[in-house]
Parts: sequence; C-alpha cells; structure tokens
Amino acid sequence: MNLLIELLAFAVAIGVLVVVHEYGHYSVARLCGVKVLRFSIGFGKPLFQWVSPKTGTEWTIAALPLGGYVKMLDERETGTEPIPVEALPHAFNRQSVWRRFAIVAAGPVANFLLAIVLFALVFATGVTEPAAVVAAPSPNTPAAIAGFEGGETIVAVRAENAGESEPVRSWSDLRWKLLGAAFDHKRVVLSAKDAHGTSDFQLDLRGLGEKDVDDDFMSHLGFEPGGGKLTVAGVQPGSAAQKAGLAAGDRLRAVDGIPTDNATAFIAYVKSHAGKAVTLQVERGGKAAGKLEDVSIVPQAQRDETTGQQIGRIGAELATQVPSIDVHYGPIESLQLGAHRTWDLAVYSVRMFGRMVVGEASLKNLSGPVTIADYAGKSARLGPSAFLSFLALVSISLGVLNLLPIPVLDGGHLLYYLVEAVTGKVVSDRWQLVFQRAGLACIVALSAIALFNDLARLIHF
Repeated sequence: MNLLIELLAFAVAIGVLVVVHEYGHYSVARLCGVKVLRFSIGFGKPLFQWVSPKTGTEWTIAALPLGGYVKMLDERETGTEPIPVEALPHAFNRQSVWRRFAIVAAGPVANFLLAIVLFALVFATGVTEPAAVVAAPSPNTPAAIAGFEGGETIVAVRAENAGESEPVRSWSDLRWKLLGAAFDHKRVVLSAKDAHGTSDFQLDLRGLGEKDVDDDFMSHLGFEPGGGKLTVAGVQPGSAAQKAGLAAGDRLRAVDGIPTDNATAFIAYVKSHAGKAVTLQVERGGKAAGKLEDVSIVPQAQRDETTGQQIGRIGAELATQVPSIDVHYGPIESLQLGAHRTWDLAVYSVRMFGRMVVGEASLKNLSGPVTIADYAGKSARLGPSAFLSFLALVSISLGVLNLLPIPVLDGGHLLYYLVEAVTGKVVSDRWQLVFQRAGLACIVALSAIALFNDLARLIHF
C-alpha cells in the first residue's frame, strides 16, 4: 500500500511540475507569436494525442513520464520540410534575442511562481507546526554558550547591532531564519520567553563549518524542539531498560539531574555513557501514574555500525510529544511569505550547488527520483499541507536546476542569448555542438551521482 501511495504521489508531483514548467514556455511563446507544434508530457511512444483546431498544436502524453518538452517552429530543425515563407515570422529562430530569452526563461519562472502559490496556500490555510520551544542544549554548543538552558520559547530574531527584529512563529520559521544567518556566518540576537520574562541571547554563527550547514545544522547549534513530554513507548526484552524496571508509559523527566524533553538529546547523552551508570528521573505511568522515582541504569556498550565506536544503548523505544502551534496568515501576507520562502530556498539551492562544485559541500546532498518518490509518498501520508510544501520545494529545485548555465538545460540556452546580446553575434553551431556534448556529460554525471545516493540511502552504505 505504501509503495502504491509513493508511486501515485510521485506521478502527481512530476506531472504537475512538468506541465507547469512546459506551459511556461508554451504561454510566452504564444504571446511572442511563435507557433508551437507540440506540447508533450513525457518522452517516447505517444499514449494520447490531440490536435487543437485553433492553434494547430499537438498535445501529447507519452509513455516515459519523466519530463516533457515544447516543440516550436524552427528553421534549424533538421529532417523537416522547408517552412513556408508566410510562416517564417512565427519561427522561434526568427525572434529577437530578448524574445527567445523570455520564452526559455519562462519555464523556470513558472516553477518559481508555482512554488510561491503553493507556499501561500499552505500559509493561508494554516499549518500545525512544533512551537519554537528549545530543549536543554548539549554542552559547548553555540546554543549552550549563548545561555539557553532549555524551556525557553524563541519569539524573535535579529542581526546583531542592525535591523529590526523578525517574529518567530514556529520551529520551522526559526530554522529558516537561522539557516540564512548561518550561511552568512553572522551573529544574531534571539529574544526568548521563559517563566521569568523575556531575555536576549547572542548566538554566534561565525564558526559554523560547511559540513555543519550540510547536515542538520540545528543540532550542531544545540537546538532541538523542547517543552514536550519524553515517554517510553516500549522496552526490548533483556535490555538495560527492562533490567532497570522501565516500562511503556513512563515519562523521562531528567538524566543525571539534567532536564530532558527531547529524544535526540537524551539518546546522545546515553550514547556517550556506554557502561557508565546514569540516573533517570522517571514519572511513572500505569497504576503508579504521577509518582516520581530515580532509576539507575547502565547503558549497554555496543559497536556503532557507522563510526565503529562503542556507544551506549538502553533498549527503550521513545516517543516525544512536543507543544505545537497553529500558524495562520492573511492572503497578502501569505503571498509575501510564499515569495520570501521561495527566494530563500532558491538562494540556498544555488549556494549549496556552488559549494558542491568547489568541494566545500558533499555530493551526497544530490537526490534522484527514488528519493523524490520516497519523500513524495511520506509527505502525501502526512496530509495536504506537507505534500504541497514538498511540491513547492521540488518545483524550486527544478527551476534552479534548469537555470544552471549548462548546455542542454534552459540556463545553457540563456547563456547563449546573453553572449549574443553582448557581442551581436549568434554562438556558432559548431561551438553549440561542443558545449552541448559537454553539458550532456555533466547531466549524465549528476544523474549518476544522484542515483548512487538514492541507492546508498536505500541500502545504508
């Protein structure tokens, strides 16, 4: 059943994104007076065809759905009959350089506009997200150095000594604001509320490494969602947790006197105490509900398959229930936030790709169709808001990818047109062929890396 959901969600996602992208090309081509011969969704053998009596465009759905194209009237097309003289003004190659530029750029622009609309729908209809309540940070992390102790609710963020404070509405909102500051290696001021009022915390992001931004940088900063309930969902037979008397329904309040309300921080603490006794403050569930007990437990030492190091495990399944908040915005504000989120993600994608090119970021960040299908299915199961957000994210990625200055992609053609606009000369067919072969090699290499990453994630190596 899950596989069916993933395939259906993947088909819908790819179908929507391809249609929007190609319709961007089609609509601007029509506005510029260019005749469109075919609008195809997919490649290969046509499964369905229909010719518009008004425009003469052939609409096609083909067998291989991974992509699509818009075929326009063009004198450079080989193997076709000569174009009638009266139709020449409607040929793509006869258009001015700026018209050709607009037609090609319209595809990626359509993807960005789709992302703005999708994000705006999510913001306008409302979404339930974790509140921006922080858990107790690990020692020596930027969050701990800034003075966070856990339980604070972050309400605003601003650049140090500059700018107005921007409100923080949710954990997701906080993450995006800190991501931008982390890329710029800034120091920011976070305003947070606790039982004693509102305080400012200076967070230094200047020492954050590139790998820290590649991975879950919030964890590297020491930030994890907090303020919730960390409970035992199950206990493995013969485990340290069972020997210590832990049972499903028990709530974990503290470990060695440190308040704990986040599974990630708790697991990290247990891993670092292999073979060493730790004391858990437990609020009993079941018949002894509400009773507080101190439980001594010795995490069993096991070899970590990833690092090869000895880590501690107690054999308990954990569940975290964090406080959530319903985030709603008005129509205009939703569009503004949608545009802002789209811009942030597009800039982030470009920066990340640039760092992969120069070796400052791992190529493991590239994903292929298998990972996209997996996340499409997962987001679809989470609900409409999650799926729309996923669709917007992939639409932005598709727009950015197509704008890369690689021949065979839209960005490569745009580069040709810019050269033509500056020099007044069209890039020769010979050089276009050379660049096209180089571009095709780049695309094949990127596709191979993305597919390898997909397989690596599936089999965990």
